[in-house]
Amino acid sequence: MIGYLKGRISHKTPAFIYLECSGVGYHVNISLSTYGRLEGLKEATIFTHMQVREDDISLYGFFEEEERHLFVHLISVSGIGCNTARVILSYMNTDELKKAIIHEDEFALGKVKGIGPKTAKRIILDLKDKMMKTSGAETIASSHKADHTYREEALSALIALGFPKAGMEKQLNAILAKQPQPESVEELIKNVLKQLN
Repeated sequence: MIGYLKGRISHKTPAFIYLECSGVGYHVNISLSTYGRLEGLKEATIFTHMQVREDDISLYGFFEEEERHLFVHLISVSGIGCNTARVILSYMNTDELKKAIIHEDEFALGKVKGIGPKTAKRIILDLKDKMMKTSGAETIASSHKADHTYREEALSALIALGFPKAGMEKQLNAILAKQPQPESVEELIKNVLKQLN
């Protein structure tokens, strides 16, 4: 297993790089997040994961070790392959992904191409406990309890105002995905109403 590679970036695209190490050019598949972090760099240390199959050996590379850990967790979930995990990590940064899993935000995960409701639920079910243990998530989770209360109170108020429940749930989920910790129920309701204008 190759833990990391350190060398010169001889070619770079949003999907992969060639990393030259001691005269050998490694084809390393990357996420958009890692691609962004490599902007302007001619040399880099890339943490890697090697995927070995009967007909293929592929290297996946990450600018930060935390991203590699999340990648390994994702591909442990049934139905999530390396390319799907890379798409998830291209769409969401590591903090956004961990929050989505810990907060059981199926809506945020479902916005990723190729991730349906069942897969989103499976990711949350399989990885929530791991994320809680590895990310100091107890604090995040406790703050989320207040956020969840705000969401439920805001939803009740909006339904009382005559808005459809399904539509309001979607609006609230979208707002909370962008701003996970609203200051108050009032702020949350105002943001929904702004979206409807």
